[in-house]
Amino acid sequence: MDTVIADNPASTSAGDPVAEAERAAETLKRAKLEIAKRIVGQDEVVDLTLAAILSGGHALLVGVPGLAKTLLVDTLGTVLGLNNKRIQFTPDLMPADILGSEVLETSADGGRAFKFIDGPVFCQLLMADEINRASPRTQSALLQAMQEKQVTVAGQHRDLPAPFHVLATQNPIEQEGAYPLPEAQLDRFLLEVIVDYPTLDEERQILVSTTGASQSSAEPVLNAESLLALQALVRSAPVGDKVTEAILSLVRSCRPEDESASALVKDSVAWGPGPRAAQALMLASRARALINGRLAPSMEDVIALARPALGHRMALGFAAKAEGVTLETVIDAAVKRACG
Repeated sequence: MDTVIADNPASTSAGDPVAEAERAAETLKRAKLEIAKRIVGQDEVVDLTLAAILSGGHALLVGVPGLAKTLLVDTLGTVLGLNNKRIQFTPDLMPADILGSEVLETSADGGRAFKFIDGPVFCQLLMADEINRASPRTQSALLQAMQEKQVTVAGQHRDLPAPFHVLATQNPIEQEGAYPLPEAQLDRFLLEVIVDYPTLDEERQILVSTTGASQSSAEPVLNAESLLALQALVRSAPVGDKVTEAILSLVRSCRPEDESASALVKDSVAWGPGPRAAQALMLASRARALINGRLAPSMEDVIALARPALGHRMALGFAAKAEGVTLETVIDAAVKRACG
């Protein structure tokens, strides 16, 4: 099969936003078909991960081992045509193993000079596998890279390639040998994507398709240039006042200190989402609309993205946990008040 790379989605029908959105939606449909060659089911997981990338952000995939989280990230690297690398996080991993380091090199004439050796973070799509297996010190090494798209080593600022995205996988922290991610790092992930068990029919299909003599492979649909064009298209999509106000109302009502917060939020939430949560909801709603062939986001997009955008940016108090209150319950109640 010949590989077909999508043209710049904004290069045709320039000046016609609806036509651009339709062309982009068709490209993303082809990308999802390629992903489906290797990933059975998990449609919502795929859409959320694509939405995070189209928004220019990072995604945290959370689920027990064996649910194809790593396979999904590897497949996305192929389909999106990005230079991707993988880091397997372990307790003995050091920051230099991620960022790179300077080594003393001796030239042929006997001269000595320091040379910087790039770490795996210098790529376009970084797979941080089982990120919560590493110590907090090593996890925090990604903070600057994720926020500023650059790293500082030995006092020198070094830019990362564009685009740059981190897709991290995480095991539930209840499992042995896992460390909870620092709140500051969690906030850098645009969306938290919960990967659940497949349905009976999906698991049957997985069983049949992955135990045969041959395995399906995916082909590239996009490349770095066309992905950047899609990200620009997402940022240029119009957002109605009603959706904007719903996002602001939702995020602010999840803060226990805010006057708009409900009694449930005031009694249950220890700390709520900051402005990045509203930014994430705005961008991801635009991206989700584009994936579904729409130029502008609707209230439906905000509702669908509330949990992925807010859940990792909030924390329950001890008393609420003891009473069995969950963040999902709190967020759903806030969505009902803000979005009707």
